[in-house]
Amino acid sequence: MCEFPTPDELFARPFFFCGIGGSGMLPLAQILKGRGCEVAGSDRARDQGHTPEKFAALERQGFALFPQDGSGIASGDQVLVASAAVENTIPEVKRARELDCLRLTRAELNSILFNTSGAGIAVAGTSGKSTVTAMLGWILASTGRDPTIMNGAVMKNFVAPERPYASAVVGGEALYLSEVDESDGSIALYRPAVGVLLNVSLDHKSMEELRQLFGDYLGRSRIAAINADDAEALALLPRANDVIAFGIDQDKAQIGIVPGSIAESPLRQAAMVVDRHDGSEHALTLAMPGRHNLSNALAAIAGAAGAGVPVAASVKALASFAGIARRFDIIGTTASGITVIDDFGHNPEKCAATLRTLKAHPGRVIAFFQPHGYGPLRQMGDELAETFARELDGEDRVIMCDPVYFGGTVDRSEGSERIVKLIRETGGQAEHIPTRKACGDRMVSMAGLGDRIVIMGARDDTLTKFAWELFERLG
Repeated sequence: MCEFPTPDELFARPFFFCGIGGSGMLPLAQILKGRGCEVAGSDRARDQGHTPEKFAALERQGFALFPQDGSGIASGDQVLVASAAVENTIPEVKRARELDCLRLTRAELNSILFNTSGAGIAVAGTSGKSTVTAMLGWILASTGRDPTIMNGAVMKNFVAPERPYASAVVGGEALYLSEVDESDGSIALYRPAVGVLLNVSLDHKSMEELRQLFGDYLGRSRIAAINADDAEALALLPRANDVIAFGIDQDKAQIGIVPGSIAESPLRQAAMVVDRHDGSEHALTLAMPGRHNLSNALAAIAGAAGAGVPVAASVKALASFAGIARRFDIIGTTASGITVIDDFGHNPEKCAATLRTLKAHPGRVIAFFQPHGYGPLRQMGDELAETFARELDGEDRVIMCDPVYFGGTVDRSEGSERIVKLIRETGGQAEHIPTRKACGDRMVSMAGLGDRIVIMGARDDTLTKFAWELFERLG
């Protein structure tokens, strides 16, 4: 393998993204292209005809797209960006090895951009990273900080006709904001000026591994913003240096909520934020429901405070925060009173937050869940089943199809049927229907006045299309 270049040498080279349409790849490709790099890519989804509108938009933005057959790798100067999980049999990987191209994972590339910026602000935790990154990015942009933002979801405030998939914002190089991932251990690559920690809960790794990863992350952060409401996050506070604690219930948190001030409706909420540094109070309005989103707002305010933004300015900016795609994203309500919601919930904590938001208001919930892989389902299947059984009532329904499978050698011996069985054993109402189309047929046949249908899952861009199709069939 070739000698690793300096950052200046690296960014002078052409880049090729294997899986350029992926939620982690696309924003990085946009950032590099916005900084003047030559960027090309391929994607199996494009070859299979999925989400053609996304790839058409990328081509309009000047990205050169190739079939995933190796034809896009033509020079040893190219840098191949590919997930660590991409197998060596993929044509681009084989061709890059033949030409001795430098290969970087998504996280390695992002960490180089992050660590070589003037200051890096990181958002970590097993749930809520994309929402808080979008909130914090909107605060920084609204207050004139000109951040570069790397996110895993489309941020509605930054969407424009020329940028319909705004999961990144190309700003200055002085401030780089990014969510950072613990699932693959790559959080260890980042050296934050401000490190936000939202929560620590079971996802892709064991709790012991997560405590170590997040504790080390806090130790590398010059300033840490920590969720004092989360017991696991709070327990890591001694690992941090300079701390800004935030929390809804903790009266010792520097950024908090005035008791009794929360007012919530099915679509929005309001509360008084207190800055206990000086005792000042600020009226916050959010165009999104759910206690978890109020906590997310406090996280963004605390992270911004770490970067020098006054609390009053952050609260003002959040009043116009429009949210992100696939996070309690309301598709619409039919004339017959059936609401369809698109949501990224895929681990126990994310699913619980969405279901609690729904159950805070009257009406039956029909929860469709598409597991995002066989491996994650084995890792957290018992907890997922417990979550659905605990958060839903006897009138509610869970509909599960088979897990996402994009090919490869993963063990598929244990699937959704086991989770459905566990939900039923604990008193829940659940059905396993192997195909997504058949699940849609079942939900159309069972939905009635006042029902809320939530489409949940990750790593599959076509879930949003499925939600819209379901809404149109119901309407």
